[in-house]
Amino acid sequence: MSMEEFPLSDVYQLLEPGPVVLLTTAHRNAQGHADKARQNVMTMSWHMMVEFTPPTLACIVSAADHSFLALRASGECVIAIPAVELAANVVGIGNCSGRDIDKFDKYKLTRAKAAKVRAPLIADCFANLECKVIDTRLVDDFNLFVLEVVQAWRDPAQPDPKTIHHQGYGKFAVDGETIILASQMP
Repeated sequence: MSMEEFPLSDVYQLLEPGPVVLLTTAHRNAQGHADKARQNVMTMSWHMMVEFTPPTLACIVSAADHSFLALRASGECVIAIPAVELAANVVGIGNCSGRDIDKFDKYKLTRAKAAKVRAPLIADCFANLECKVIDTRLVDDFNLFVLEVVQAWRDPAQPDPKTIHHQGYGKFAVDGETIILASQMP
């Protein structure tokens, strides 16, 4: 056997569950309304599907992230899925804080109105998932939110997008060749 020991601190690089996404939130102002100036976007790669119907996912949003308080208070967000063409913006968004700047403006992201949540869609992304928080039992211990997708959108002008997958320390893999194998699942 030619296996070698692997650092526990780097295990996440082997198990990243899916594409890097953008999570948008909307803080409410004193009148209880979400306004453009209180919207934020963050880069996120720690997420996973939990259930098919209704579509349910779990994600980790660090309590240190500016979006954490908005997600916890509003109970809703948008998961926007960018194609590789937005990779530089996705990394830039992940390397700054919405406490300091408006990341939508800085990275020239096109906001679009969501149908069922206050957080904005990102029109530049090939898919957007409007989500409501349905379980916060693991937030205090693990920063883990369970979300139900209540509305989904896909851009038909981006029919074959390639997503990016974080492998740690600035390294990303890009979706490759698609293969189709027979499935016996319904």
